Amino acid sequence: MAEAKEKLRIDKYLWSIRIFKTRSIAADACDKGKVKLHGDSVKASKTVNIGDEYEIKTEARKWVIKVTGLLDHRVQYSEAIQFYIDITPSEEIEKMKMQAAAFHTGKRLSKIGRPTKKERRDLDEFMGD
Repeated sequence: MAEAKEKLRIDKYLWSIRIFKTRSIAADACDKGKVKLHGDSVKASKTVNIGDEYEIKTEARKWVIKVTGLLDHRVQYSEAIQFYIDITPSEEIEKMKMQAAAFHTGKRLSKIGRPTKKERRDLDEFMGD
């Protein structure tokens, strides 16, 4: 069984350490070139080794991680963070904080656009319908 842990795919590893929500999203990121080892894109089937440093671009942020242990199944976040070291440069983290402040949630602004269901009911009641 120890031999099975020595061969671990990068998509499964990124899913198990909770960088990506699903394994298929991790595989798609690899296929699109968003996961790099030493500046070169890697395929989803690439074998992970302890000591490798990966650059990963997700929708939320850019990661630079160093593999400290192999994890082949999904565990709690508090346990998962023990299997890698986040070595993302501080300027990247600051850049992400700046973007987070300007993040748009997709909710409409108050009093702009169509009325909500509650506002519509209040209007109907007011109009006497």
